[in-house]
Amino acid sequence: MQRINEDIQTRQFKNIYLLYGEEAYLRKQYRDRLKNALTDDEDTMNYNYFEGKGISAGAVIDLAETLPFFADRRLIIIENSGFFKQGGEQLAEYLNSPPETAYFVFVETEVDKRSRLFKVVSAKGTVAEFPVQSETTLQKWVLGMIKKEDKLISGSALHCFLEKTGTDMENIRKELEKLMCYCMEKEAITEQDVEDICTHRVSNHIFDMVNAIADKKQKEALNLYYDLLALKEPPMRILFLIARQYNMLLQVKELKAKGYDNKSIGEKVGLLPFIAGKYIAQASKFQSNYLRRALEDCVEAEEAVKTGGINDMMSVELLIVKYSV
Repeated sequence: MQRINEDIQTRQFKNIYLLYGEEAYLRKQYRDRLKNALTDDEDTMNYNYFEGKGISAGAVIDLAETLPFFADRRLIIIENSGFFKQGGEQLAEYLNSPPETAYFVFVETEVDKRSRLFKVVSAKGTVAEFPVQSETTLQKWVLGMIKKEDKLISGSALHCFLEKTGTDMENIRKELEKLMCYCMEKEAITEQDVEDICTHRVSNHIFDMVNAIADKKQKEALNLYYDLLALKEPPMRILFLIARQYNMLLQVKELKAKGYDNKSIGEKVGLLPFIAGKYIAQASKFQSNYLRRALEDCVEAEEAVKTGGINDMMSVELLIVKYSV
């Protein structure tokens, strides 16, 4: 990220940039910054955008070979192409020596660092990874936005806010905008304000549901399930999220048994440290064999639905009942 910022400031650009990683908000921000720096908003003749699978590498190369029209450069942005996992060999060959007037910005969620295209781009251009940001970074970012509005927030309210929003920066930004509007006449944001206005994520519902199952609170677990159905969540997605939760708990439990602390566990499974602490507490309620069996039952429930053996809504309900008695 620092290298891209320097390139924009000095106007000394590489011909190829790759922006990749799980944090979509930062990928989008740096994609747009490069676009604005490399081309004029009104210049539609020398800017081309491709998105999704099935992009023709040949068509991209033909465009790159076309000289820019009354401009110094032609910008080609390629997003979510999958070229860095498969199908990028032709582009890799071409990008070994691209024309001086052609500039490429690739934007991907996942890449295979062993791919030829990744190796070529790493050697010839600039590669920037945008992973899920750390708790400290997210807190500083949120506090910075709150300070700009001349407001205050307590540590407990900030934790509550991030717990509700998760680590997705786009979701954090949207929820913070709602929170700011709600607290427009207030000097400080409280934990109650966060509870009143911020959306409870589906994953939080799943966490609470598994907690209720662990505590054998069957009615509460089923009510949470019915709440998700009322929010138009498909039963099969709910089943997937339950399975993912059990899988996460199993990983957390095994890492804790190996002596890892909360921060290390969070880094390994993609959770903020204070959220990892909640998962560790929940995992302690289960035996490893229980979690493995629950995962197997989730797979069997999915198979039963796909083969027509049972209704999807009923399959999840029976699973909840089985593990909450």
